Amino acid sequence: MSSRKITAMHLIIANKLYSSWSMRPWLVMREVGLEFEETVIPLRQPDTPARIAQYSPSGKVPVLIDCDVKVWESLAIISYLADKYPDKAIWPEGAAARAYAKSIAMEMHGGFQALRQTCPMHLGKRFAAPTMTDDLAANVSRVEDIWRETRGRFGAGGPYLFGKRFTAADAMFAPVATRFDSYSIPVAADTRAYIDAIYAHPGFVEWRTAAFEEPWSISAFEDGHTIVANLKDEATK
Repeated sequence: MSSRKITAMHLIIANKLYSSWSMRPWLVMREVGLEFEETVIPLRQPDTPARIAQYSPSGKVPVLIDCDVKVWESLAIISYLADKYPDKAIWPEGAAARAYAKSIAMEMHGGFQALRQTCPMHLGKRFAAPTMTDDLAANVSRVEDIWRETRGRFGAGGPYLFGKRFTAADAMFAPVATRFDSYSIPVAADTRAYIDAIYAHPGFVEWRTAAFEEPWSISAFEDGHTIVANLKDEATK
């Protein structure tokens, strides 16, 4: 473990261009106004495993260090923050809404393998739509159903899953919104509207802007996909 003194919460993340799991707690912390230091450890560099091992017992990021408390895994970090700062309303208000939000967040955390494997997060490029296998189509359909049902039950009056306020549930699904967009996946109009709301969110805009400024590129994240637009280059011209 690094010997340097940490005076604020410290979030260790991977490349903002590629790391969906890093994005999730980062968005929550930005949304509720928590002060934190961040360290970006780029993936697939010669020293990546050793650098991550300084902080993470699992060998993965993100990791949150809060004084003598260390939390790893995105959803565990979000849960820790919600317990520590109950006044921040990280989850939606109301028992029914919170239970629903945590259920869909857990489903996201543990599922949708076909979508993750076929369409790894890549904010810097737009690709032609992949071959829609049965498993991938089922994942896309389930995500659309989750978003539609959640907004129908709890989202009246606002652009997010639970209405006007961006919650942990939105943070959990934000990288999915980017996958649908980056891989040109055909979606319904209400799905597209939610994707647009995520892309317009100030925290997401900040994250994406920083991602475009990163110097690292990982070609493996593009293997097997046809590039139709270089969004990073277009944004930095």
